[in-house]
Amino acid sequence: MEPIGWVERLGRWSSGRGPLYVLLAARIRALIDDGDLPPGARLPPDRALAAALAVGRGTVVTAYDLLAVEGRITRRQGSGTRVAGDSREPPRATAQTPAFLHLLEPRDGVLLLACAAPDAPPAELIDAYARAVPRLAGITGDIGYHPMGLPALRRAIAERYQRRGVPTTPDRVLVTSGGQQALSLLARALLRPGDRVLVETPTYPGALEAFRGQGALVRGLPVGLDKLDRLATATAGHRPALAYVIASFHNPTGAVLPTLRRQRLARTAAAAGVALIDDEALADLGFPGAGEPPPPLAAHDDQVITIGSLSKAVWGGLRVGWVRAPAPLVARLGRLRAVHDLGGNIPAQLAAADLLGCLDTIQRREAARRQAHHDHLRAELARHLPDWDAPAVPGGQTLWVRLPHGDGTSFAQTALRHGVAVLPGTGLDANAGSHEYLRLHFLATPEDLSEAVRRLTTAWHAYRPQPHPTPSTPTLAI
Repeated sequence: MEPIGWVERLGRWSSGRGPLYVLLAARIRALIDDGDLPPGARLPPDRALAAALAVGRGTVVTAYDLLAVEGRITRRQGSGTRVAGDSREPPRATAQTPAFLHLLEPRDGVLLLACAAPDAPPAELIDAYARAVPRLAGITGDIGYHPMGLPALRRAIAERYQRRGVPTTPDRVLVTSGGQQALSLLARALLRPGDRVLVETPTYPGALEAFRGQGALVRGLPVGLDKLDRLATATAGHRPALAYVIASFHNPTGAVLPTLRRQRLARTAAAAGVALIDDEALADLGFPGAGEPPPPLAAHDDQVITIGSLSKAVWGGLRVGWVRAPAPLVARLGRLRAVHDLGGNIPAQLAAADLLGCLDTIQRREAARRQAHHDHLRAELARHLPDWDAPAVPGGQTLWVRLPHGDGTSFAQTALRHGVAVLPGTGLDANAGSHEYLRLHFLATPEDLSEAVRRLTTAWHAYRPQPHPTPSTPTLAI
């Protein structure tokens, strides 16, 4: 297609708030994600597209650079700019896709160490559903649409925060279909194209997808958001709109942010007017002897937005999460959710309200099992792959493993051919770094973990490192 044809294809791409290069990148990203630009499709040269759109060449170059950092396009001298992927081959899951995309593919004997969640519902969940059935039968005069969440569950979540020393009323709680929906709703409510978001490097890849989906510019800082104080007090034109942290049993490193660091982080964000999200989806996953994690960041500043979920603590199939935030924001999120899906599954919420009362019992039992699996995986790695660096963690679900050479992206492709799916570090790094890392979860059975390490060992012996491409990274003032 000639560059002039792109004017029609891109439509009203420049209408909206934010720099032109961000708006252009967002429109091209949407065309790729919707399938309108298939893998291998050629994009116009920088100068030609800039001339057709009547913008400076730098606008097109920086938009392309953003998409290249995200892995959506490739740029090579001599072959031009193309949508990532090979048009001659059918699409397939690779280690470069986000972790949850592995769930869309048939297992075919592949051991999945890329997406972490409990693999079976506990007996307490089954009992909670059994107790929910009579309550469900007694409902009358209720059509079952509750965009804010079932009132009984909102009360139970508020009471749980009260017990943790964070005063909370039900009007400050929105129930969601898991933590991922909570992130997506918050991104829609708080971000506009061109807004700046600070995250930890590495971090949960689902958060990166949610923020980038709104056209935000995401920058990574060290775990714990070190240096936030300097960046958050930047001039108003470059101040971040949002900061995202996993303070307890960080995904993927397992780190726990100390109390004093939490206080400083909450106060810095408040003083700078930066919305701060504390993702506590893993906060209940400490190992025995690790002690209780410090209180949520909201204990230090009541305006901190907190995300919680039962999908990691109980079972992945229990799609119940929540947002704890100021009441006006919760009301706004509720309006967004009403348009999205009218509200969540009521039987699941009835069971969840019942389950919260015994959540601590479940976690005490499961903590010992998870630690045993953590120790087993580390022992197997030490025996078969002693050059890999896999530090112990005090809780959570994952190990952040450093390879002695090569890069995680190309090795993950080799591992997949040997029947095990792992997550390369670049997918968790907002700055497109962490090439030498893999994320492995330890929730599988000891037998599966041993088999996974055996396959990884075979893959490692067959692995021939290739130089990984280093896309040019646009300079983003933040």
